[in-house]
Amino acid sequence: MIDKLEMFIALANEKHFGRAAEVIGVTQPTLSSAMKQLEDQLGVQLIHRGSRYQGLTPEGERALDWALRIVADARALKADMRTARSGLSGNLRLGVIPTALPMVVDLVAPFTEKHPKVRVSILSRTSAEILEQIERLELDAGITYLDTAPSRRVEVRPLYLETYCLLMRADTPLAQRPFLTWTEVGQQPLCLLSSDMQNRRIVDRHLTAAGAASAPMVESNSIIVLVSHVQTGRWMSVVPAKLADHFVTRRELAAVPIVADAPEEAPEDAAEDAPKAGQQVGLVVAQRDPHTPMLQALIDLAEAMARKRAGSGKA
Repeated sequence: MIDKLEMFIALANEKHFGRAAEVIGVTQPTLSSAMKQLEDQLGVQLIHRGSRYQGLTPEGERALDWALRIVADARALKADMRTARSGLSGNLRLGVIPTALPMVVDLVAPFTEKHPKVRVSILSRTSAEILEQIERLELDAGITYLDTAPSRRVEVRPLYLETYCLLMRADTPLAQRPFLTWTEVGQQPLCLLSSDMQNRRIVDRHLTAAGAASAPMVESNSIIVLVSHVQTGRWMSVVPAKLADHFVTRRELAAVPIVADAPEEAPEDAAEDAPKAGQQVGLVVAQRDPHTPMLQALIDLAEAMARKRAGSGKA
């Protein structure tokens, strides 16, 4: 039954018999036969069939929720027994939003040092993809913006507060400024992440709140593409402060912190004391009790990192 449920989940994820069969390493006739056997065992039709896959029936949708829970528990049981026998081992699949990719090493390096038998697969994903793929058991955990995580079905652990800088060439006059407001940022020639990225939606909100239009001349879903455009001197980009640190080491680029605009009636230098806009980034895992030993070890490390950061006074 568990094997058939695994195949059923793969088919629901891939929405194609051929692709699902390839993912789970069986032939398409074997998959089709297993799905028919599962339907016979449950006494309902799970899949709309024609010449090709046409989606799940209402009963299939309900069965998928059960399958995800049952398979997750079965995997947790196997992982727990494997850990009891030979220590923590296996593969950890971690989805990470693009802006957090340079920082994921802060979590992965100490984790793998403590658990050297664990292999970590780090996959760049949008915030929406991370939540969806955790639910569908395609990812074990994610690092994403916590305001996008629903209150049910997932647990979150804060890691750090993402604040923002305007990235530019170091020989740009603005590079000498101690800070910039969002209104000033909106007046620059910008290249930004594409609108399907959560980071871009956050930047757009700040610009809109400051009365500035978000009209970048260049858009991309790649941070590297944005940085290469900034290097030409024609564009600037809004990037997380932690990410900016990785690009200013050669002194060709500079990053100026962005603060909230001061109220109109405030003194001219009031913006200097304004708070930097921040977005909480953290670890997201499926809500389950107990967690697999591997996930629990990752959660424990994330919590320890958060306590250490709070103790040092860092965001």
